[in-house]
Amino acid sequence: MAETNESVNNQTDEQQTEAESVEQTEETANTEEATTSEQTEDTEDTASETNEDNQNDDLQDENEQEDVDPKDEEIQQLKDEVKENEEKYLKLYAEFDNYKRRIQKENQTMKTYQAQSVLTDILPTIDNIERALQIEGDTEQFNSLQKGVQMVYDSLLKALKDNGLEVIETEGQQFDPNFHQAVMQDDNSEYESGQITQELQKGYKLKERVLRPSMVKVNQ
Repeated sequence: MAETNESVNNQTDEQQTEAESVEQTEETANTEEATTSEQTEDTEDTASETNEDNQNDDLQDENEQEDVDPKDEEIQQLKDEVKENEEKYLKLYAEFDNYKRRIQKENQTMKTYQAQSVLTDILPTIDNIERALQIEGDTEQFNSLQKGVQMVYDSLLKALKDNGLEVIETEGQQFDPNFHQAVMQDDNSEYESGQITQELQKGYKLKERVLRPSMVKVNQ
């Protein structure tokens, strides 16, 4: 009989324990459900606030656009056009200034070397006159003729020099391929190596432009 009562008591205790466990499980579930519900409400509140802020921003932008005065827009447009036209003008002015400078430089160069073709054509005549002056004679008639040729030569050379013709220096100078044309070599101890020992034909230049290089003999 005692064993039966003890067994009944044990079953009762187990049932109470299971009931308590079920109650704890239900409380935990209720707590989690409440927490989830609160988080959902917070999320919905945040989304609602965000939507309201966006709507407020849109309304503010619309109000700002409505507040813009058409005259202000027209003034700003005119300012932009003035700025664009000013930039175009400055660019065009710079291009014209460069063009003017280039034309002036070309005209100056043309003016400086305008006599080049004439001077180049007359150089052989000068050579012939110089050769004629090297001829020797004893008669009075020859001397008078030679004197007249010399006067013509001096007058012609002066006129050419006044127009920019210059004789290229040679004897005693170092050979310069920009101004001299070596046609012979020499072996002279009185001169340094590369030094011009004799001029075979005169060379001429107009300002800084060579019309004809000098033909020379150069020491080894």
